[in-house]
Amino acid sequence: MFSFLRTVLAAGIVGASLGACATQPPPRAYPLKDFFRNPDRGFFRLSDDGQTLSFMQPTSVDGNPARMNIYVQPLQGSELVGEPRQLTRETARDISAYFWKGADVVLYQKDFGGDENFHVLAVNAKTGTITDLTPYEGVRAGIEDDLEDDPDHVLISHNQRDPEVFDVYRVNVHTGAAVLVAQNPGNIVGWQTDHAGKVRAAVASDGLNTTLLYRDDEASDFRPLITTDYRTSVSPAFFTFDDKKFYALSNRGRDKLSLVVIDPATPDVEDVIFTPDAVDLDGAAFSRKRRVLTVASYQTDKPQYKFFDAETEALYKTLAERLPGYDVVLQGGNRDENKFIVAAYNDRTPGSRYIYDAVAGTLTKLADLNPAIPEADMSRVQPISYQSRDGRTIHGYLTLPAGRTPKNLACVVNPHGGPWARDGWGYNPEVQFLANRGFCVLQMNFRGSTGYGRDFWEAGFGQWGLAMQDDITDGVEWLVKQGIADPKRIGIYGASYGGYATLAGVAFTPDLYAAAVDYVGVSNLFTFMKSIPPYWKPMLDKMQDMVGDPVRDRDRLTATSPALHGDKIRTPLFVAQGAKDPRVNKDESDQMVSALKARGVDVEYMVKDNEGHGFHNDENKFEFYEAMEKFLTEHLKP
Repeated sequence: MFSFLRTVLAAGIVGASLGACATQPPPRAYPLKDFFRNPDRGFFRLSDDGQTLSFMQPTSVDGNPARMNIYVQPLQGSELVGEPRQLTRETARDISAYFWKGADVVLYQKDFGGDENFHVLAVNAKTGTITDLTPYEGVRAGIEDDLEDDPDHVLISHNQRDPEVFDVYRVNVHTGAAVLVAQNPGNIVGWQTDHAGKVRAAVASDGLNTTLLYRDDEASDFRPLITTDYRTSVSPAFFTFDDKKFYALSNRGRDKLSLVVIDPATPDVEDVIFTPDAVDLDGAAFSRKRRVLTVASYQTDKPQYKFFDAETEALYKTLAERLPGYDVVLQGGNRDENKFIVAAYNDRTPGSRYIYDAVAGTLTKLADLNPAIPEADMSRVQPISYQSRDGRTIHGYLTLPAGRTPKNLACVVNPHGGPWARDGWGYNPEVQFLANRGFCVLQMNFRGSTGYGRDFWEAGFGQWGLAMQDDITDGVEWLVKQGIADPKRIGIYGASYGGYATLAGVAFTPDLYAAAVDYVGVSNLFTFMKSIPPYWKPMLDKMQDMVGDPVRDRDRLTATSPALHGDKIRTPLFVAQGAKDPRVNKDESDQMVSALKARGVDVEYMVKDNEGHGFHNDENKFEFYEAMEKFLTEHLKP
């Protein structure tokens, strides 16, 4: 209902204490595994009737390494009764996501070795019977609609018929029987259902242009409503409660994404409901029970909210008063919308989880997610901003190691992945781990990051390794000018696009960094776009327009592919890669490492055969972070 929306309980501090001196000694170095291990119990969910709590906890099955498996336990009011009962027995990988379907069925997803070809499975919470609803090898599946009012079915999309596109099926959660309800003609990249669970809208793309399709009912043909180029977004969010119009996130005719209502009878007219002042809107939520719009979320330096409904605003206010000093997320609830799973966290702790009973007014703690890491010993994440060399304002976050004077520190620059994403304020175990080891950490939302409007996003087009990289370099120079960073002890670490930025940093500014860690990063822009998953191919023209065309932009892509400039790299480098990564093929790391080893450059290489785009199994995470800590400590000497 209010999924993943947070309430801000304290105002952000923008650079206010960057020059403050340490008043307490540095905290002790906490064990690495305490930062990165799975919680003893987490991922809490409520059944629709609110009578059963589910959660995941690491469990060893038949002597295998412990994986996150699903458990259920009865509730009496908000109190747990009886003993928890294990529903799943996964041994290869943690379960990636799950949720309740009614009061008796739990749906979950799993992939194999990180290949991202997720299956959707159903487990009966009473009998323990497990049914694979998408038992197809090499197929990626996901839930389109949980069909809350249909106890026996869900809508699932998958690419079993054609690896490049996704069709929608109505699937029986007890038997797995499936009926096709929407076949993809080959150009649809997204589907949208109404409140009755009918597939009523779709987004089609020819690569560079996007068309919003609509139909009055499932018996009718789709008709085009709105066509824009891909730079303009008109993304349907959910239907109005009479199922005749729909809410959408749109930046048509404006720089920022707004919440609008569109009437299919007059699609060129938008009824603007809310537009944030300085950033894009992230999303909106509604009450299924009361059939009202509740809240919209966006993020400046910290999460922000616009409430549309007095009952929702009062709920968040109550939780804020009960949990001072923490931001609040409602992570789910029962169907009556009077019992909720509440997450309370801040920048220094993943926090605690509670059940809030709105009728009884009780707040019952379920767990502290990471009690081994004291909040008081962690470091504050401070919003900062600086100017790029061409005058753009770059927003980011600086984490200074607790108990140390912020002067001449060893620092790690940490560009985010995506690149069409953004860093935000909150708890990040990587950042806190590095700060606990004495490093300052700089994260920045370079041009091309999302959330700051269309102009800022488009400013990154064609700028991999160029202006996007300059924004990162300008952040490093800002750190040095502030006196915070020792210019001889600056490292760079990033994953995915952040891995590309790491390699570009040491290839094109070889004197800037004393150490670099590339985690599943792109190294060659030609081979990267040739090795994308088949279901990305409908968007290949768009990617080539945003990143570069291998024919038209050959010279630029050659100049900005780090693997083709290994002769310029002299910074010690550590590379980590999952062998089954479908996004950044292992060849990206192989060719980078080969080019450097041929020249005798100091490069460490870690490959995990049972991982994909990032390491998820605990034993692999621990090994990676242990190697990274040793590497950064050796070269940066914090």
